Amino acid sequence: MSSVKNKDQTFVAGTYARFPVEFASGVGSYLYDDEGKEYIDMGSGIGVTAFGISDPDWKEAVIGQINKLQHVSNLYYTAPCAILAEKLCAATGMKKVFFGNSGAEANECAIKVARKYAQDKKGKEYQTIVTLKNSFHGRTITTLAATGQDVFHTKFLPLTEGFVYAEANNLSSVKSAVEGNKVAAVMVECVQGEGGVIPLEEDFVKGVYDLCRKEDILFIADEVQTGNGRTGKVYAYMHYGVQPDIVSTAKGLGGGLPIGACILGEKTKDVLQPGDHGSTFGGNPVSCAGAITVIDRLTEDFLNEVAKKSEYVFKSLQGADGITDVTGKGLMIGFKPVKGAKEVVMGCLKRGVVCLTAKDKVRLLPALNIPFCDLEKAMTIILDECKVSEV
Repeated sequence: MSSVKNKDQTFVAGTYARFPVEFASGVGSYLYDDEGKEYIDMGSGIGVTAFGISDPDWKEAVIGQINKLQHVSNLYYTAPCAILAEKLCAATGMKKVFFGNSGAEANECAIKVARKYAQDKKGKEYQTIVTLKNSFHGRTITTLAATGQDVFHTKFLPLTEGFVYAEANNLSSVKSAVEGNKVAAVMVECVQGEGGVIPLEEDFVKGVYDLCRKEDILFIADEVQTGNGRTGKVYAYMHYGVQPDIVSTAKGLGGGLPIGACILGEKTKDVLQPGDHGSTFGGNPVSCAGAITVIDRLTEDFLNEVAKKSEYVFKSLQGADGITDVTGKGLMIGFKPVKGAKEVVMGCLKRGVVCLTAKDKVRLLPALNIPFCDLEKAMTIILDECKVSEV
């Protein structure tokens, strides 16, 4: 056992079942372990390194900001924070942004804003947030409560109250939840990533959105994993023709540094006032400088290229030997292998391809700018590992 692995197992809390690899460096869509072995990265740090490892534009912006100013707190103005907020609002049609450090923080902020909005407007009893079964919204006590999967709840009771769960792609279930509770908001992931990379149906999303408008309930889009170009649109809700009141995002936004954003629309832009919320590291100038380079490159032409890569991967997987149930959007793709997801992921890792899992599926989240040649090379190995037919 290497000294790093030994120290990790001795001193780091045992919350992760790590793969037996120590990564030491990388560039673009390639990672290198401590022995110099090369891997094609089809996971991008769970959708974080949106433009790959050591991306030149991102690196230049981050290092440049480090050389100027790494932190001053939110008691003062900094340019990267303001510029990034402006760009996020321009990209979404939203109005204001609260910055935190993670997707869970972004969702916590979304929940707080929704409850304050509803209680200010309708009364203190309007506290309930409707989320969907099979959803995942974070690992804090409150975002665990928002997560519609019992498996995440049992060890940490009691959770924060005020959440009810409706069936995904079942509008009647959502209507029943709204009719039976004093509801402040409905929160959805347009693609349920941790739940198995399952997209919501367009009619369902539009139906929930129309219901929210009719009942003056806020519509929250959790774009932590789906956002920032991952599905072939800047944000996944844009596939559905709806305009959320709140958008939460993180992961790919930072390009590799911690950042979360809660983006507020017309109804919610002024809900938070001084003292209502805060984050010591939120809007950090270094993280924001890196995020600006991500948002700036999510142009229509670039996203069209993401869509072409997505089409190639879907065509490669659909009907392939040993593969069933291919789902997802853009470069957020899941498939169920006959052999079992963990077996396939381990087999790919041994052959130099890094993949992820989501429940019983293999999950693919490559860098958005992965070259076609690297994508093809990785898919050849993935498809080969999934084969079950005898030659």
